[in-house]
Parts: sequence; structure tokens; C-alpha cells
Amino acid sequence: MKIYLTALVKCKAGTTAQMKDFLDKLVAASRQEEACLQYELYQSTTDETQFVFHETWTSQEGLDQHVKQEHFQLFSKQIVDIIDGPLGIYKTDRVH
Repeated sequence: MKIYLTALVKCKAGTTAQMKDFLDKLVAASRQEEACLQYELYQSTTDETQFVFHETWTSQEGLDQHVKQEHFQLFSKQIVDIIDGPLGIYKTDRVH
């Protein structure tokens, strides 16, 4: 069963360029994962510090493996000092 996920991440003011660098590397590596069907990153047009991921995974197991990957673990460590609040993670079902 496919997993649809939306994730929100906000960085502290003045760290947007650094966050984008970390996010670019995460996106490139994540898209190479076998279970990844979609991994898109967006940036708010009204708040440059707000980023939104839209992800689709082949299964819960694939998503579980994603968070164990070296590139995801590295990203999690890199953003500790620049993230502004917790990640917002939303699992959803496709309506249409």
C-alpha cells in the first residue's frame, strides 16, 4: 500500500541558504531509494524559511527504511541548530 506523506520544515531566519543546501542533498539521495516514488520539495512564496515536502513511498517498510538511510540521518544532524520548531509530518490518503 502506497504511503503519501507531507512534511513541513522551517528554518531560523538567516539560515535559508544553508537549509536549502542540506535539503538539496537530501532530495537527490532520497530520490535514488528503491521505495521512493515521489520526493518533491517546495518553498513557500510568502515565507522563505518554510519548506514543504510531498512524498510517495511504495510501502510503510520503504518509508521506515528511508529514515534509517545515512543521508537522512546526516540531514537530521545537520539541521539541529538551524531548524525552527519540530518537523511537521502528515501521512495522508489520496482522495482523488
